[in-house]
Amino acid sequence: MTVSSIPGRMSISRFGEDGIRIIFGEEIDLAVHEKVRNFYFYMKSLDLPEIIDFTPSFRSCVIHFNTERTSFEHLSSLLKEKEEQALSPGNTPEPALQEIPVHYGGRDALDMTIVCQQTGLTESEVIAIHANVIYTVFAVGFIPGFPYLGTLDERIRVPRLNTPRTRIIAGSVGIAQGQTGVYPFPSPAGWRIIGRTDVRFFHHDKEPYSLLQIGDKVRFISA
Repeated sequence: MTVSSIPGRMSISRFGEDGIRIIFGEEIDLAVHEKVRNFYFYMKSLDLPEIIDFTPSFRSCVIHFNTERTSFEHLSSLLKEKEEQALSPGNTPEPALQEIPVHYGGRDALDMTIVCQQTGLTESEVIAIHANVIYTVFAVGFIPGFPYLGTLDERIRVPRLNTPRTRIIAGSVGIAQGQTGVYPFPSPAGWRIIGRTDVRFFHHDKEPYSLLQIGDKVRFISA
């Protein structure tokens, strides 16, 4: 695997035949996240015809490119040339804040009881803690529109299910380790479900398809 790096800033490596991966740090935190976000929006703003797609994540971004129009070596050189501009916030939009009403507890909160048992908190305390944070969208993925939100209060951090459920309902709000998220569709789920929202997180028929993008902020409101 070919790897090159800009000390303390970017590490570049191949990602399959038509991909390049850029890693911006070793930790999952807001400082690394801002580098990912700045890079992602800057590179998209260039609208390069040889680029097929960008996939930003917690501490990296993958670029898929057209191998008939460019090469790993050429893109690596371009990234090094554009590094200063790419990591500055000049092309990065202000994050949107979305307030999401949540029906906590009840029959749709499949794991509220076990979360209370594992944390030693009451249901009201779990709800208050979960709704008392403005979360950052670190990544969107797994299924279209699913936001990985952090950082979860340590008092309600619980492990994932040992065996994921094969199907949960759309709008299920889950927590696991240091993250929380919302399942936009009926899908398998390995996180602990503590509530449900009626807000649609993905629209397949109109842009922007996903309600959230990386860097956006989310506040949950008990409905």
